[in-house]
Amino acid sequence: MLKLPGIATLFCVFLTTATPGQQPSQDKPIPEIDSVVQSILSDLNIPGASIAIAHNGKLLYTRGYGKANQDTPVLPTHLFRIASISKPITAIAIMQLVEANKLKLSDKVTDILTFQPVLEGDAKPDQRWKEITIEQLLQHRAGFNRDKSFDPMFRSTDIARATKTSAPASPDAIIRYMMGRQLDFDPGTAYSYSNFGYCLLGRVIEKKSGLTYENYVRKYLLEPLGIHGMCIGHSLEKDRSFNEVEYHPPKPQKYPSVFPPHELVRPSYGNWYLEAMDSHGGWIASAVDLARIASSLDEASSVSVLNRQFIQRMFQRPDSSSEAVYYGLGWQVRDVGSGKINTWHTGLLPGTSTILVRRHDGYSWAVLFNGTTDQGKGKPPQPSSIIDPKMHHAIDSVKHWPNTDLFPTYLKNSKSKETP
Repeated sequence: MLKLPGIATLFCVFLTTATPGQQPSQDKPIPEIDSVVQSILSDLNIPGASIAIAHNGKLLYTRGYGKANQDTPVLPTHLFRIASISKPITAIAIMQLVEANKLKLSDKVTDILTFQPVLEGDAKPDQRWKEITIEQLLQHRAGFNRDKSFDPMFRSTDIARATKTSAPASPDAIIRYMMGRQLDFDPGTAYSYSNFGYCLLGRVIEKKSGLTYENYVRKYLLEPLGIHGMCIGHSLEKDRSFNEVEYHPPKPQKYPSVFPPHELVRPSYGNWYLEAMDSHGGWIASAVDLARIASSLDEASSVSVLNRQFIQRMFQRPDSSSEAVYYGLGWQVRDVGSGKINTWHTGLLPGTSTILVRRHDGYSWAVLFNGTTDQGKGKPPQPSSIIDPKMHHAIDSVKHWPNTDLFPTYLKNSKSKETP
């Protein structure tokens, strides 16, 4: 579908929540929380971070730490690439369409998306594509295994060449290319995390709603929650959105840009095509925005974008799973006993490490970092992995939370839910 980058950019520039330079209007710092974040920044040499903590639908605490760029401290209003936390956002959008009877989880993706496969050489279409359901895409059980083959979302230049389209490759070109390849396993028989599966879901949302993916999410998820600063980010540093942080991978090496003439660039700015990663990893947001989205799924929330039965369905265990930790529909889920669950998602791109958590006792939090450690086996854990258990302990250690709700300070007025 036709993308509208100009409009998206205008939304990011003019509708960013709160006032740049504004620090939280709360009584005082919370040392139990602040010390955890600051120690990670120091230990891992990460430039900056932002945090937001909510409980029962109210924003209790938000703060920025370190540097957004060379001259500016991180504030709660700063926007970060959230990477794969984009997947829960896409999952909520899909479930809205299910709730509106515009889509079924059992629907076959090839009945909705009728792209013509790009077949190379004497390749034949894989008939198993016709078995892939919306539910399998949400659960990462659709037949794509990036460890066995590759992740097409990071093969933009090669796919543009193979499909004879302009580089970097669009989502449509990537889908046509992948539809001409064999699946890695029979759909529904295994779990394998797939960015590409969520690329397909973004196009399903477009097909069923008649809107671009970004505009659908903005209209039916973000605006009802009073969130107006989130948007799909941009690949190139010159296009960085208003109030967006700079990103700092751990190494200074440069890599070929996906944009012609493919000159060498820093890995955070042009080594992949962020705009094509919209529905699996393309959003930029503040920690406050993410805490608001997470809180909207709680029973105590004053504004909901999805009815309770469909929220519960997102967190339901896949039929073939018996583990305490499993992947539901767009969320990692941990069974903590007595019918209680914790749900979360992390995100990772070079220069970006993020985590969003919803806990069974009504606490939700988002932590966003604008730096990362080396990736690969034997390398140090990412900031989001390190802070995850520490945040649980820190939140349990706080004896007196501010008696306030900061969401009105940082968000526009929310409105009643619309039907897609």
